Amino acid sequence: MPILPRPVQTFISKSMDTARSWIDINPALAKDLARARNSDLFQSVYSKPEPLVSVCVGTYNRGKLITQRCLPSILEQTYRNLEVIVVGDACTDDTFDRIRKFSDERLKYVNLEQRGEYPRIRKFRWMVAGTIPFNHALRMAKGDFITHLDDDDEYLPDRIEKLVRFSLDQRLELAWHPFFMESSEGDWYTRPCDDLMHGGVTTSSCLYHNWFKQIEWDINAWRLYEPGDWNRFRKIKHLNIKAARHPDPLLRHYMERAQ
Repeated sequence: MPILPRPVQTFISKSMDTARSWIDINPALAKDLARARNSDLFQSVYSKPEPLVSVCVGTYNRGKLITQRCLPSILEQTYRNLEVIVVGDACTDDTFDRIRKFSDERLKYVNLEQRGEYPRIRKFRWMVAGTIPFNHALRMAKGDFITHLDDDDEYLPDRIEKLVRFSLDQRLELAWHPFFMESSEGDWYTRPCDDLMHGGVTTSSCLYHNWFKQIEWDINAWRLYEPGDWNRFRKIKHLNIKAARHPDPLLRHYMERAQ
């Protein structure tokens, strides 16, 4: 079968996203957003010089990686007004013992009593793994803006500061950015993420207004053959949000490896 030209692939992908969004987005949500935009509470985020940012992390038995790479890259950000919420998916390793060694009052850790039930087939399980802790962290988040980080990845030091300033300057409801991606051979390349579309964003490459935390991860996203992060950001995008791409790569996204 011949490979379709990239513009054709993009057109098909966007058309499928639009069709899916017509089906699974509640029309009342768009009306709620329109009303919220006119409220003082919604707009107050943009008048704060140092708005609170919630950084949400879901994890499962990656105590070493999360404490050697992920959490240091968050806690050492140049932007300091953060709350960091780590939710374990019923971790059974030493994650708690490692995390409590951080003496930082901005860091909160909760370990769920029961692990989420995910699809048995590996490729489908990968699409929605972490849905339960991600949603739990969202419900805990109190920030004006919310962002995320996978437990095996890391931010560049000024990521949050750049995204907050970018969002405040343009009064954005969502900002996304390029990132550095590790190949299976261990080389690094830049994912440009030119458009807000499937393959153009990841869980860790967006920062958004706290109003959108009510749109949670869907554990059934795999049934549409969609990764859970894009399923969620697709729904947010199709509410006609004000979004823009920051030009700088602000994340290192590592290949998954066993610890």
